[in-house]
Amino acid sequence: MIYPLVKELAGDGVPVTVTCRVLKLARQPYYRWLERPVTDAELVQAARANALIDAHREDPEFGYRFLADEARSVGSGMSDRTAWRICRDNRWWSVFGKKRGKAKKAGPPVHDDLVRRDFTTDGPNRLWLTDITEHPTREGKLYLCAIKDAFSKRIVGYSIDDRMKSRLAFAALNNAVARRDNIAGCIVHSDRGSQFRSRKFVRALTGHQLAGSIGRVGAAGDNAAMESFFSLLQKNVLDLRQWATREELRIAIVTWIERTYHRRRRQTSLGRLTPSNSRSS
Repeated sequence: MIYPLVKELAGDGVPVTVTCRVLKLARQPYYRWLERPVTDAELVQAARANALIDAHREDPEFGYRFLADEARSVGSGMSDRTAWRICRDNRWWSVFGKKRGKAKKAGPPVHDDLVRRDFTTDGPNRLWLTDITEHPTREGKLYLCAIKDAFSKRIVGYSIDDRMKSRLAFAALNNAVARRDNIAGCIVHSDRGSQFRSRKFVRALTGHQLAGSIGRVGAAGDNAAMESFFSLLQKNVLDLRQWATREELRIAIVTWIERTYHRRRRQTSLGRLTPSNSRSS
């Protein structure tokens, strides 16, 4: 825009009439701009950018779609495409992490595969998915066993320990049972890790009237819905930096699950609601 130049020259003593004549500009638009140098469109654009950067600073792991959701939730309406363009221009990108490590060695099944890679269900507490992930700290590895409701996408139970023993899966299952109601008949699907094949875990399933299910060996996507959660955790927490202590990482994991994943991360399958806001939670 050339009007700032006209204003600058006027400040140096050059009459506006002369400048506009030389530059072949009409004076009235210049005076209108002088009264309001920032256009309505520019104000809207600035408000959108402010809303996006506020959301980005709060949760730098969010991609542009989730930043747009956060901006819309505080009254700054825009399309996902507009949010992408603003984020691109300002280089506000989500933090990306690494892929998970090598798969665990499979063992013999103790249950049939009741899921067969079909993770759809018609209500909460009908199908739970569970798996274990690990991450190093300077003190040693930390292990997380999480249980996810396939319908609500909520993490209904989890356990964190410095050893990957059967008690890790057992504690996660008990945590889920204590949090949920009307769970009888719910299928609990896992891979063939020894923690899920242990007598302690199998007896707990039977005692709570839950149905165990174990996937096939080497089947791509066999527990993909649970893997997607761990992929988010890897990108948004585990690989953000080097963790000094297990306690430091444990707090970060719990905070992300309870504050960000449950309460702020909207999901397309839930109608762009969060697991906590969904009626299915």
